[in-house]
Amino acid sequence: MFIATGAYSGYLPKAPGTWGSLVGVLLWLGLRNLAIGPYAAVVAALFIVGTFAAGAAEKIVDRGDPGLVVIDEIVGQLIALAMVPNHPVAVIAAFALFRFFDILKPFPVGWLDQHIHGGLGIMLDDVVAGLYALIILQIATRLFGS
Repeated sequence: MFIATGAYSGYLPKAPGTWGSLVGVLLWLGLRNLAIGPYAAVVAALFIVGTFAAGAAEKIVDRGDPGLVVIDEIVGQLIALAMVPNHPVAVIAAFALFRFFDILKPFPVGWLDQHIHGGLGIMLDDVVAGLYALIILQIATRLFGS
């Protein structure tokens, strides 16, 4: 449950996904100086561990995709933050864009959320939301500079 709930941040009141995303930003602060290869390896490892932890948490609380599980938001936020400039505006934009796509759930985020179940389903929609945010941030960075 420690992993699934993002060090218990998923138990914080109101908007557990936002708290989980904030944990992702805090974790990024420790990872931001890694080269993209090791950074991606950490995110991939968290995805794998998170998939198992989220699936186990579903069984423990006996509820599908429980709100207190936020490891998916942590991984999605880390994806959104991959390769962003080390600048507060870029970090805030990554946070906001990831939350936007996670909440709005444009295709295929919503489809994944509705059709893939268990730990993998919990994780996948946030991975795609993170990828959407990452793509927009990379385009903006190239268009407007770092």
